[in-house]
Amino acid sequence: MSLLLNCDLGESYGNWTMGMDTEVMPHIDQANIACGFHGGDPLTMQKTLALAKQHGVSVGAHPAYPDLVGFGRRSMKISGAELAALLSYQISAIEGMAACQGLSVDYVKPHGALYNDMMADADIRQTILQTIAAHHRPIKLMLQATPKVDEHRREAQTAGVQVLFEAFADRCYDDDGRLLARSKAGAVHKRDKMLAQVKQLASEGTVTSVSGHILKIAADTLCVHGDNAEGVAAIAAIREAIS
Repeated sequence: MSLLLNCDLGESYGNWTMGMDTEVMPHIDQANIACGFHGGDPLTMQKTLALAKQHGVSVGAHPAYPDLVGFGRRSMKISGAELAALLSYQISAIEGMAACQGLSVDYVKPHGALYNDMMADADIRQTILQTIAAHHRPIKLMLQATPKVDEHRREAQTAGVQVLFEAFADRCYDDDGRLLARSKAGAVHKRDKMLAQVKQLASEGTVTSVSGHILKIAADTLCVHGDNAEGVAAIAAIREAIS
């Protein structure tokens, strides 16, 4: 099983620094770049795009609810029309800045609460699919690989959108194939467990759930996090493990 590595980047804002983008970029295949609504600002976006170009990394838009204070981790009750406009605005912003550097935006990965809401709410998912389908050129959507992967693929095909399914390197899976809630013990793997899960995904296309069940995970890309030096070292180890 061939897995790409994707990471959320470009999330610094003004004088506030988030992540270690320069150290992470050489190890990944896909950069999910914040578009200014949960993190990121024009200069940060510009610098992150330049880093992606330097290392030959694919660019993805990483749109969110308009929630800088909460880092996009709070759900918002907004209409479908407003959500569609928010998405189109953010995708267009990063796409325009990318074009100035001779880059294209290949996919969209919603951030934080919007990502979780997309996976849980069919109406929100449809709004996102229809917005991407209405974009002026083909662009992919990144979704979590869950037991509903076939259903989600059919939804995307009906909308005329190509999808990328992602798994998570450092998160424990519940028995239903979803991520174990962070409030529960063992929700985030330490280095040894994380690397074991990555190797299992790459070699067998499965993960072992919190209760020991073997779950099939049909993933195209693996989400990694590089918020600190330990995270960067872990990404380098993951790259080595799947190479």
